[in-house]
Amino acid sequence: MSRPILVSLLGSKEIGKDLAKKGTSSDITLYNRVQGDLAFTYIEPTQFPEKFPPLLVSLAIGRQVILAVDTVGRDLAEAIVTADLAGKTEGLLALAPSVGEEDVRRILKGTRLEKVPAVPLDPKAITSVVEGWASPSADGEAAVPVDHIFPVKGVGTVALGVVKSGTVKVHDRLRLYPSERSVEVRSIQVHDVDVPEASAGSRVGLALKGVEAEEVSRGEVLAPNDTLRVADTVEISGYASCRFFKGKAGEGDHVHLSVGLQVVPAKIQQVDGDRLTLSSDRPLVVLPGDRGFVLQLSGTGTGPRVAGAGIVH
Repeated sequence: MSRPILVSLLGSKEIGKDLAKKGTSSDITLYNRVQGDLAFTYIEPTQFPEKFPPLLVSLAIGRQVILAVDTVGRDLAEAIVTADLAGKTEGLLALAPSVGEEDVRRILKGTRLEKVPAVPLDPKAITSVVEGWASPSADGEAAVPVDHIFPVKGVGTVALGVVKSGTVKVHDRLRLYPSERSVEVRSIQVHDVDVPEASAGSRVGLALKGVEAEEVSRGEVLAPNDTLRVADTVEISGYASCRFFKGKAGEGDHVHLSVGLQVVPAKIQQVDGDRLTLSSDRPLVVLPGDRGFVLQLSGTGTGPRVAGAGIVH
């Protein structure tokens, strides 16, 4: 099986189609290409900046980040600070001829991505760097966050997602977290090819038995029973505030909380230094190492919509 490389593609909405074949498209667009022993998946937050959650979904799926810059402005700054809060350390700066590198480096200064290499905004130049990037580890129990779901005639319910950890196999019995619904994996496709199993990093289509498409939402996670935590109160440790956020997330504030591919209304119950306790309006599924983002989505649009982030417990 090809070695997967998962990339959050931020900035230009034109370069994706030159890097790979357009696949599933909604508020995010996935571009896929298999080349030799490599399988590239680029995740573009197509409806960002109009909507903020697509950016978080792209960053949650991707391992590395490409900043494809054809213009410098507030939207680029918001994407950069959010990628930093997401803990991204490996990436690439791809610059259009009209963009000065120093202008972008000023925004990157102080972030985990400030020293990423720069190349022209050109598919060959980008691919030459990306093909050397690492793939996700397959350690741990199988876990597949669902990013799209739909019915297929003659097949049934099909869930699309990227295997976050472990290996998923045909005939596996999995729980659809955070519900207690049990499903069976009838078949697996990776890049339109039927396979008996798929490991971490693989972009999969899972035909499921035991659930209808309308019963599944983005952000639910397929995993073996009793392997993941479900909670409606979570703690965020190592919380770091967004340096450009024009407010302060304090006790009693009503916010939105993003964990994995889930975005839900929540309330900040307690702030203790760099530890926040929040209650959400519905149960969340939490994977090991998930980052929690505190969001203000009803602002005036004069600053970033992310207040800060940390590790969820």
